[in-house]
Amino acid sequence: MNDRPKLLLADDDPTITNSLVPFFERAGFHILTAANGADALEKAQTLRPDLVVLDVLMPRMDGREVLRRLRRAGLQTPTILLTQVGDAIERALALEEGADDYLNKPFESHELLARVRAVLRRSQSGQASLATAWRISAHDLILDRRTRRATLHEKLLDLSPKSFAVLEYLMTHPDEVISRERLLQLVWGWEYPAGTRTVDTRMFELRKALGDDPANPKFIETQAGEGYCFIAPVRMLP
Repeated sequence: MNDRPKLLLADDDPTITNSLVPFFERAGFHILTAANGADALEKAQTLRPDLVVLDVLMPRMDGREVLRRLRRAGLQTPTILLTQVGDAIERALALEEGADDYLNKPFESHELLARVRAVLRRSQSGQASLATAWRISAHDLILDRRTRRATLHEKLLDLSPKSFAVLEYLMTHPDEVISRERLLQLVWGWEYPAGTRTVDTRMFELRKALGDDPANPKFIETQAGEGYCFIAPVRMLP
């Protein structure tokens, strides 16, 4: 039991916890549960799980407030937020408040498991959560998330808001293959009436701005039939 990663699942919907607990236990996790935000905060502080999955809408304290209090207390426990609105404001709030990732409801159990494993892999390798950094860089590319500006070789890149959001997500999840469907959901929202070709169009815009050759990429690699992966090493900037 001790060598199993400890995951705190906080959600007030028993149908979700009842299905996820056995699923994650079969996947090799030790699961703690909480049915409200206050209980989640207490367990996160006292039991020190390896990762926390927080529903945003919970009684007694919402998931965002739990996350804010954890971060104010100096606890950088990797955290994934479960949200019910997939728009740009929701995404920005989740990341600005220190979430390592977020997932829109409804979701597939296997998708949440993939996110959990990816976040744990980054944290266990000693890499600080890039999602909590305001400025990050890769080679001569600098991304400023406060000002929503990206520069390459100290020259401002002319990116649309959607292309910037795609680049932001790829850079904060380096070495992770991100599917077109996932980018479409994350950046455009799950109700956006568009296909994955919309993602390809923004990727073309990004590569043109970065001068990135798809056949010999420096920044973004295409994984045939799977999606895109940011392959350049990413670091935090002060």
